[in-house]
Amino acid sequence: MSAYRSHTCGQLTAANAGNEVRLSGWVHRVRDHGGVLFIDLRDHYGITQVIADSDSPAFATLEKLRAETVIRIDGKVKLRDASLVNPKLPTGEIEVYATDMEVLGASDDLPLPVFGDQDYPEETRLTYRFLDLRRESLHNNIMLRSKVVRSIRNRMWDQGFTEFQTPIITASSPEGARDFLVPSRLHPGKFYALPQAPQQFKQLIMVAGFDKYFQIAPCFRDEDPRADRSPTDFYQLDLEMSFIEQEDVFNTVQPVIQGLFEEFGGGRPVDSVWPRIPYAESMLKYGSDKPDLRNPIEMQIVSDHFRGSGFAIFAKLLEQEGTEVRAIPAPTGGSRKFADRMNAFAQQQGLPGMGYIFWRKAEDGSTEAAGPIAKALGEEKTEAIRIQLGLGEGDAAFFLGGKPETFEAVAGRARNEIGRELGLTDENQFKFAWIIDFPMYEKGDDGKIDFSHNPFSMPQGGLEALNTQDPLDIKGYQYDLACNGYELISGAIRNHSPEIMFKAFELAGYGHDEVEKRFGGMVKAFRYGAPPHGGCAAGIDRIVMLLADEQNIREVIMFPMNQRAEDLMMGAPSEPTNEQMRELRLRALPKE
Repeated sequence: MSAYRSHTCGQLTAANAGNEVRLSGWVHRVRDHGGVLFIDLRDHYGITQVIADSDSPAFATLEKLRAETVIRIDGKVKLRDASLVNPKLPTGEIEVYATDMEVLGASDDLPLPVFGDQDYPEETRLTYRFLDLRRESLHNNIMLRSKVVRSIRNRMWDQGFTEFQTPIITASSPEGARDFLVPSRLHPGKFYALPQAPQQFKQLIMVAGFDKYFQIAPCFRDEDPRADRSPTDFYQLDLEMSFIEQEDVFNTVQPVIQGLFEEFGGGRPVDSVWPRIPYAESMLKYGSDKPDLRNPIEMQIVSDHFRGSGFAIFAKLLEQEGTEVRAIPAPTGGSRKFADRMNAFAQQQGLPGMGYIFWRKAEDGSTEAAGPIAKALGEEKTEAIRIQLGLGEGDAAFFLGGKPETFEAVAGRARNEIGRELGLTDENQFKFAWIIDFPMYEKGDDGKIDFSHNPFSMPQGGLEALNTQDPLDIKGYQYDLACNGYELISGAIRNHSPEIMFKAFELAGYGHDEVEKRFGGMVKAFRYGAPPHGGCAAGIDRIVMLLADEQNIREVIMFPMNQRAEDLMMGAPSEPTNEQMRELRLRALPKE
């Protein structure tokens, strides 16, 4: 027999009754039933109930055990009485009568319990993450993540992709976030960067003639944390293909992602129809470039009904260039109480409020519009709005106006809130959509033109578009995959022409010499025969978060940072020693 176990704690069944066995694991729970001890012994594989009475040689030691002490048990497998069988456990038909035991690792008093699902402060959970990971729900999430990664690898190999690893220490790249810089000891004053993504390397792999690449890639970005984003590092399924167009990427990715959600989604329906929605249409209808299509509400422009109307706030607003009024339909939301609740929601989001109209049955049996806006607009215009939005008695509509960029995000959140409040959003399913035709450029707060998405993307229309069109009108062959309100994938068909690349960066304010300096490897490679290529990257943490039905990405990462980008368990970031700083020829400035 092994020194520690003959079986795991999830292995024994009725077929083992009468066997002498050895188990090792953690003391999950101890119950004293008047001289008979029941110990739930837990390991990675499951739980086995161990019993000991006063006749057991192990009794005296077992009754003194603290929870989470690691022990070895020798004993005999017994069938439970039929009335005591636990159908929730694979080992629920048996128990092990303890004849001998040994403490392998004693436990102090616990800072947080492992048994049960009590909610504890995040600071405590992250400081003692090794304990937190023993809890069943989190343990299951991490195992789910491992299975998802294995399934991804198998699916990619099955589609003819080859896995390669790209460097972790590299040069800085404009990926839209701050780099983590690494000082060079051998080259004082110079710094490496941790890769925000393997972007340049995977393109160079295509130039090198490897046709289909993928890897489960670690990426590093110094970002502000959010519930669905790690502030330091994350993992993505990174892939690239040669001699393809945008539709080829879609056709390659859908079987992989759809298969994952069907395999690990717990039986929730997975929509197989993935619409292609242009970015501008997505922002108009959903107020977001990652729309939650489980919610059927679609916003519409209703400016014409307010232009020159008696509702002075919107009428005057529409006299300004670039403004419009949008409506958020709210089927079944036709009550003043609900309208007031949504008005309060808008105020919480930083807006003065949202105008509304709701439709009710009039005394004569007809449908009439009610609310301050309805009184100001009059019957004809409110009826035209109702018909346009396809609403009826018992429904409502909410209105936001101004320049779209000032209210779109709030409108999108209000749409989501209305869908949830009214029970219109079917939360027990997965719905996907490709968002396409992203703007290649955007104007920053300083009025300068910059890339709005991936700077290495091919502009639609190629060099001619760059030479003849307003940069803000140029679209890129760029695409995102949205699922249930989250961005899961971002990608593009790449720019593989040096001439187009120089012009694209020139419009964003990068001179020829700067492009050569910062991206010399890519530029040089493109001069020696580069194939048309493209690809994407899928966020593994976010995929697992959706599959596990979690709201916070830290629940699916084994050792996450906290909201302040700190590792409370390992004490990072930490202050370097004076010797380390001297070796790197660095000096830290005092805090401001």
